[in-house]
Amino acid sequence: MLKEKELVIACKSNDPKAQTAFYNLYKGRLLGVCRRYARTEAEAEDIFQEAFIKIFKNLHSLEKPESVNSWVKSSVIRTAIDHYRKTIQEREQSNYDELLDISVSEEENVFARFNREQILEAINKLPDGYRMVVNLYLIDGYNHGEIAQMLNISEGTSKSQLSRAKEILKQRLIKLGLTLA
Repeated sequence: MLKEKELVIACKSNDPKAQTAFYNLYKGRLLGVCRRYARTEAEAEDIFQEAFIKIFKNLHSLEKPESVNSWVKSSVIRTAIDHYRKTIQEREQSNYDELLDISVSEEENVFARFNREQILEAINKLPDGYRMVVNLYLIDGYNHGEIAQMLNISEGTSKSQLSRAKEILKQRLIKLGLTLA
C-alpha cells in the first residue's frame, strides 16, 4: 500500500485506485468521529460520505500532504457541524433549565468511573447543542472560543451547555443503574 503522502499525490491526480485506498484508510479511523456527532449509524454514514465528497473535491488545496491526518479529521468535524446546523432547525432543543445544581466536588471524577462505551452512548443521546459542545470540547479538544465561533454561539453558551451536558450525563448514567462505587 502506498504511503499516505503518496496516496494524497495520486488522489490529486484523480487516480481511482488511490482514491479507494485513501477512502478505506480513513473510513475505519474517522467513522467513529462521525458516530459521536450523529444520532444514528445511518446519519454517521451520511456525514462520513458527505465529508469525503468535500475532501476529494478540496484535496487540491492541501498544501502539505504530510498534514493530511489532521486536515481530513478537521474536514470530517466541520462536515458534522454543518450537518448539525442544517438539522437543528428541524429539531426542538429539550429544555433542561429545571436541572438541579450540583456541587463541584460531587461532579469530580464521576465520569472516570464509567467505561468509554457507556459514556459515548450517553453523549449520543444528549440534545444536539449539548452533544456538539461535549464532543468538540471534551473529545476533540477545542476551547470555548473556538466552539463558539464554529457553532455561532457565545462562549458563555458553550460553557453553560457543557456544564448542563455534564449534569445530564451524570444523571442518566446514575439512572441506568450504574453506581459510582
